[in-house]
Amino acid sequence: MRDSAEHDLVVYGATGFTGKLVAEHLAARYGAEGTLRWAIAGRSREKLTGVRKSIGLPDDFPLIVADADDASSLNRLVRATRVCISTVGPYQLYGSALVAACAAAGTDYIDLCGEPAWMHRMIIAHEGVARSTGARIVFSCGFDSIPFELGVLTLQRAAEAAGEAPLKLVKARVLKVRGSLSGGTLASLRASVGAAADPAVRTLLNDPFSLTPGFRGPEQPDATAPQFDATLGVWLAPFLMATINTRNVHRSNYLQDCRYGADFIYEEMMVTGPGPQGEAAAKAIVAANAGLAKAEGPKPGEGPSLQEREAGSYEILFMGSTPSAATFETKVTGDRDPGYGSTSKMIAETALCLLSDAKEVRGGVWTPGAAMGERLTARLVRRAGLTFTPNTHTAGK
Repeated sequence: MRDSAEHDLVVYGATGFTGKLVAEHLAARYGAEGTLRWAIAGRSREKLTGVRKSIGLPDDFPLIVADADDASSLNRLVRATRVCISTVGPYQLYGSALVAACAAAGTDYIDLCGEPAWMHRMIIAHEGVARSTGARIVFSCGFDSIPFELGVLTLQRAAEAAGEAPLKLVKARVLKVRGSLSGGTLASLRASVGAAADPAVRTLLNDPFSLTPGFRGPEQPDATAPQFDATLGVWLAPFLMATINTRNVHRSNYLQDCRYGADFIYEEMMVTGPGPQGEAAAKAIVAANAGLAKAEGPKPGEGPSLQEREAGSYEILFMGSTPSAATFETKVTGDRDPGYGSTSKMIAETALCLLSDAKEVRGGVWTPGAAMGERLTARLVRRAGLTFTPNTHTAGK
């Protein structure tokens, strides 16, 4: 982390839909005259000026012009800040040069990536450099995958606090998601589908341990088809974000020296309801997911209205058991739509947590939970509208 930089934080991609929401959150909570020295960045000074005005920042608030295709402008950007938030995706198309620049300069980097094959390449390419320069590279700091990674972490810490062994099996059940798929997520999905024509990329996309180089855990459950959950009495469907969330949960365990155990198993699915209606809904989701990459949807830069974002929410139940048959549950909720309203708050507060509360974390490629742990959980509860609520604990044998 470059303590002598001009800015503490820069939002790169602030003229895009999600980037503007991140800047809006920072402006509303931290303003332009406080102790946080921050700036917004993007390709067009004219559009940056418009964003600055629309979110109520003063005319002298700093703007930085930088383009993903211009290495010199990216180098100037990363040397001007301690932390760079990037909302410019799909990252496999537009993100590689910025990660390389941050790693080389010792600048911390935060993004919203849900593209595991690209993340694998970045880990292999830049882990060593980031460790040597002190840059903390942190991927997936939005709905994918913070609520899931921190939900598992919270559950595992509860087991530790109760004097139990790690939870060998954790099941995530998405109970409710109200909100639309983001244009950036859809664009990333389409880019990943295109990249999967390469057999090597396809292998990475199918591997739950693609983000843990040198480590492989046990066989993981098949969560790609509808199934009945006898514990909850409901039908389950594959959850669209499970592909990236599962890999980040396993990387988080790996980065914590397998604190959850080298035999840890994670399963993530979406609840569709009981009975025949639940089964039919689960099958409909499978069909819809299969055609999603070709479906019409929001384009990058487009998104829901403020009213729609504020009406959104999500709720996820985590259930785990230890070898002694002790069971634990916790629930994670978010108070805005996941793809935009909640995500924009999460990434901003994750960057500030890394900046202010985790100065001791060494350089390298991290997950949010492995780097910041309970400090990030507490910050998101205070400032980003998330809750982490323990439900039940049943003692083991």
